[in-house]
Amino acid sequence: MIDFSEEQIERYSRHIILPEVGGEGQSRLLESKVLLVGDTHILNWDSAHPELQRAVRQADIALHAGDWVGLDAVEGFQKQAKKSFVVHGNSDPVAIREMLPYREIIEIEQVRIGLIHPAWGREEFGPEKLMPDFPLDDCGALDIICFGHLHETMDIETEGIRFINAGQGYPSFHVPGTIGWLYISNSEITVEIEEFAQAT
Repeated sequence: MIDFSEEQIERYSRHIILPEVGGEGQSRLLESKVLLVGDTHILNWDSAHPELQRAVRQADIALHAGDWVGLDAVEGFQKQAKKSFVVHGNSDPVAIREMLPYREIIEIEQVRIGLIHPAWGREEFGPEKLMPDFPLDDCGALDIICFGHLHETMDIETEGIRFINAGQGYPSFHVPGTIGWLYISNSEITVEIEEFAQAT
């Protein structure tokens, strides 16, 4: 059993995002396996790549950075995930945009994560362009911003914030599908990108 400080116990009493409570839930938070995926562009969850479905089932927390396309894909993802946080993207229809937020903020073991799907083109991209969507006085300080839209993996740090894009959540003819795994332990963050090819 992990020993927790008084500060940790007080913080967890305010913010438990896994179904377990007490010491078991707090231990799970310290060892969370967080999935990041975006830009799946599918109408139905059943058509999601088998490796993506497996990853969603395995994750303690699953984050989706928008561009679902189909409402059934959203519902299937949320049903299969143990715990999920999701946003809409620029390619999503009105029904999904009205159902899902433009941004989310998640806190895991003192690590504050912003989740978003910006709607501007890749040639205009600069991580600093994400900052106006997370104003400090409204959102507080963030450690990570996870975002979609680029269909390219990215993991860079600027101005003290780590910007992570897991790429596209489906394999195309020339580009593999990709997902990101975030491992958070004692406020330390490790990111791994996993590729998967077209199913045969």
